[in-house]
Amino acid sequence: MDLQGLRIFIHVAELNSFTKAGEKLGFSQPTVSFQIKQLEAELGAQLFDRIGHTIKLTDAGRNALEYAHMICNMSEEMIAGKTDNSNVSGFVRLATADSLCRPLLSDWFLKFKKEYPNIDLNIKTAGTGDLFNLIDHNEADIVCTLDSHIYNTNYVILHEEEIGVHFVASKNNVMAAKNEICIEELMQQPFLLTEKGMSYRRILDEELAKKSLEVKPVLEMSRADILCDFVSENIGVSFLPDYVTGELVEKGDLVRLNVKDFDIKVWKQLIHHKDRWVSAPMKIVINEMSKITLK
Repeated sequence: MDLQGLRIFIHVAELNSFTKAGEKLGFSQPTVSFQIKQLEAELGAQLFDRIGHTIKLTDAGRNALEYAHMICNMSEEMIAGKTDNSNVSGFVRLATADSLCRPLLSDWFLKFKKEYPNIDLNIKTAGTGDLFNLIDHNEADIVCTLDSHIYNTNYVILHEEEIGVHFVASKNNVMAAKNEICIEELMQQPFLLTEKGMSYRRILDEELAKKSLEVKPVLEMSRADILCDFVSENIGVSFLPDYVTGELVEKGDLVRLNVKDFDIKVWKQLIHHKDRWVSAPMKIVINEMSKITLK
C-alpha cells in the first residue's frame, strides 16, 4: 500500500469518478482503475459500488477513506516538519460570499503571497446555497460564508466568528434621533439593500416574514460599500454588517438604529466538506484565514 494509491483513492472518492480523478492528478483512467483494484485487493474489501456509469463508496470504502485521510495528513506533516512552510506549493480553491471578498482578501492576499509564494489560489464568489453546491460537487476546497449559523454533519467548521449587523441611517434621517424604533415604523422608510436571497439580506427577509412584513427596496445591488455612501446621503436606510458601515459610523455620517425586538445573528464561517482531504496548502490557507477578524 503506497501513498500514491491512497491519494488516488481519496480523489476518486471526492470526485465520484475515476476519469475526473485521473484528469486532476495527471493519470489515465486505466491507471486509476488499476490503483483502486490493487488497493481493494490489499484491503480485501470492495471500496466502491460500480453501478452503470456511477460509483459510490461502500461502507468499507467510507471506513478506508478516514484512514487514508489520516495517513496522507501524517505524511504531509512529517514532510512539513522538515521543510520551511514558505516552500509549500499547491493550489487551493476558495469560495466566499461576495460581500466578504474585498474586506477579507484585499490586504490578506498581498501578505499571504509574500509569505507563501508557491501557493496559488482560485477565488470564486457566490450566494450561500451556491457555496455549498461548490463544496458538495468538489468545485471548491474551502468556503467562507456570511449567513446564519450552519449546522450540518457533512461539513467541518474550521473557524467561526459572529458578525454584528444593524439597520443604518444617515445622521440627517428622522430615524437617527430616536432612541428606539419599532420595525413597523422603520418599514415606512425607503430601503437600499443587497440583492434578494444573498446572505444577510435573506436572513432579514426571513425575520420580517415571521412578523408578516415585507420590504420592497427602492434600490438593490451587490456593492454594500456603495449602498453605505447612498445611505449617508439620506436617500434611504439599509441593513448591513458592521464591518461595512464602521468607518462612516465612526465619522458620524451613519447611525446604527436600535430596533425593538428585532435581533439578527450573522456568522462568518470557514468550512470544508467532511470527506475532503486537507492538503498542506489547504492547512496553511485555513490557518491564515482563521486569523482574519472583521471589524
